[in-house]
Amino acid sequence: MTTPPALLIAGHGTRDEAGAEAFRDFVRELGRRHPELPVAGGFIELSPPPLGEAVAELVERGVRRFAAVPLMLVSAGHAKGDIPAALSRERERHPGISYTYGRPLGPHPALLRVLERRLAEAVDPSWDPSKVTVLLVGRGSTDPDANAEVFKAARLLWEGRGYAAVETAFVSLAQPDVPGGLDRCVRLGARRVVVLPYFLFTGILPDRVRHQSEEWAAAHPQTEVRSADVIGPEPELLDLVWERYEEAVEGDLRMNCDSCVYRIALPGFEDKVGLPQQPHFHPDDDGDHHHGHHHGHGHAHSSAH
Repeated sequence: MTTPPALLIAGHGTRDEAGAEAFRDFVRELGRRHPELPVAGGFIELSPPPLGEAVAELVERGVRRFAAVPLMLVSAGHAKGDIPAALSRERERHPGISYTYGRPLGPHPALLRVLERRLAEAVDPSWDPSKVTVLLVGRGSTDPDANAEVFKAARLLWEGRGYAAVETAFVSLAQPDVPGGLDRCVRLGARRVVVLPYFLFTGILPDRVRHQSEEWAAAHPQTEVRSADVIGPEPELLDLVWERYEEAVEGDLRMNCDSCVYRIALPGFEDKVGLPQQPHFHPDDDGDHHHGHHHGHGHAHSSAH
């Protein structure tokens, strides 16, 4: 019987220790759920352990084949470039290993169900959903495809759930920002708004979303604003990561390349087409650092077709 590939979880990283520990707990829980295969996880920046250390851990356990799943909601630069470049570097550090690469998590119906629960927890049970506007706040990216994915999640969350509207904003790098998104909700007639962070775990940016929402609400007392919680390590998230693992192992990867800046010349992003990808330098990575400075290995989508 062929040994199944190990599972490697790739996270972004955060300066918030609670958020980093939530990721590490999540990886441990995946390992408990699936004792039949090695499971490890690491970050591309900001938090220990680095992705290279997680790969080394798997290699030390005798792993030669693994499937890497990015623990990210949208396919932005990290999922498209940084992680594939880091994995390519690890293949140089550990000759003989092979891997497949999964796709990001959202928007997925299971995650939409969790978001719906977060909304239900935040609102007053007496509120009529048709008079509640939701502001879904994503991380924000310089990648227009990634920002469009957040808008797609917002539309899918609105469909069939009876809310007045689900608007979209971003906490960094993209417009509208949180105050701008709340202003837009009011211009559309909102009197009750639930700010819903589109984040997996707690961290600096979800805290910023809540803080900016509270500041805006204090300056606009005529509008009732509630803040919902992040998605968190729910059973649906654990199941979805396993689904992405199985896709990667079976080769059933349905990556969207139609609006990817590395393949398509989108207005204002023409210089990114075909751009080589470089791994992040992680200060906790004690591997051979000179490998981190060679030229890139192309775009992750090349392995998805």
